[in-house]
Amino acid sequence: MAWSYRKRIKIIPGVHLNFGKSGISTSIGVKGASLNIKASGTRLNTNVLGFSNSYKISGPSSQRTVPQSNSTPQPSYAELSDNIFSADLHEITSQNMAGIKESILMAQQQKAELQTDLRKMKTALSYSKTKKIASYLFIYGLINKSIVPKLNEDINAQKEAIKETKLVIDNSAVNIDIQFDDPTKKKFDRLYNAFKNLSSSHRIWDITGAHYHNRVATRSSASKLVNRRDVKFGLRSLPIIQSNYEALYFQNINGADLYLYPTFVLMYTNDQNFAIVGIDELSLTFSSVSFTETSTVPRDSKVTSKTWAKVNKNGTPDKRFKNNYQIPVVRYGRLRFSNSTGVNEEYQISHYEAGEEFGKAFEEYRRVCKVL
Repeated sequence: MAWSYRKRIKIIPGVHLNFGKSGISTSIGVKGASLNIKASGTRLNTNVLGFSNSYKISGPSSQRTVPQSNSTPQPSYAELSDNIFSADLHEITSQNMAGIKESILMAQQQKAELQTDLRKMKTALSYSKTKKIASYLFIYGLINKSIVPKLNEDINAQKEAIKETKLVIDNSAVNIDIQFDDPTKKKFDRLYNAFKNLSSSHRIWDITGAHYHNRVATRSSASKLVNRRDVKFGLRSLPIIQSNYEALYFQNINGADLYLYPTFVLMYTNDQNFAIVGIDELSLTFSSVSFTETSTVPRDSKVTSKTWAKVNKNGTPDKRFKNNYQIPVVRYGRLRFSNSTGVNEEYQISHYEAGEEFGKAFEEYRRVCKVL
């Protein structure tokens, strides 16, 4: 009996972003909305249909929240609360990014469905091969000359269907094509290059919490205790998005990692749990931090002064403690991402100048996106 497999596969819509003087516009959709795969015996047919939709993802809006500028006074660690983390991802996505998120979710749903189908097809292929071997072992395949050719047809059709399905699974991602006009591209290139310098900093920490402590009781010069973990920045691609630009990647210890694309930031935990925030709605504040460094001083940091492990209120060493020793005070950069929907992530950078340059480049580029 001939094996048959039928599956309607949606072609995931692409997202085309255009940056120019007239604004940031996008169209979501591609020619080719569905692909029909049919395998019955040796036949494998495909049929392509078309559709397109368009969404407005950026531009003036009476409901748009204007993010803080780089010059906005920065809240203290205590004002940020003991634990520093963003809100639930389901609450963060910008309204004008819903179209892109919907496309990504559709891609992931299709991928999961196809992976299930692929497993079934592989099982069916294995069964057909076993049946072919059995036909020789039990001789009935030699008696009935039509059995083996039919099984060969099924096997070939199954292999072809598996090949086609794997191809669609590999391409079950949103294709984001980004085009800039020249002035805007220069702004983004500056941001891109500044990020590469930032990511090469000797040490980068994710600040996960901070709180005040009793300096008198501890005899410490530091007024706050900071919880921090080493993280990495870099250029990285997500499997759910195919783009002509790699994302600027910010690792996050206690929440979703940040992937900064030219017009939005994707906060990503896994394929089903993510949020998208428009660049123009995101605030990045940069400031200087004087940090009492009890670990090794990074090679790209500057020691601005020294203090003591046990210190008096006036900064002199507390002589009641034996073996009291000096501790360097180092200048670090501090980057904080925030917005009105709950983004709240903070990093400490050993290379102060690289952090400062990135903060300036981001604010300059964000203003361009906001104006557009």
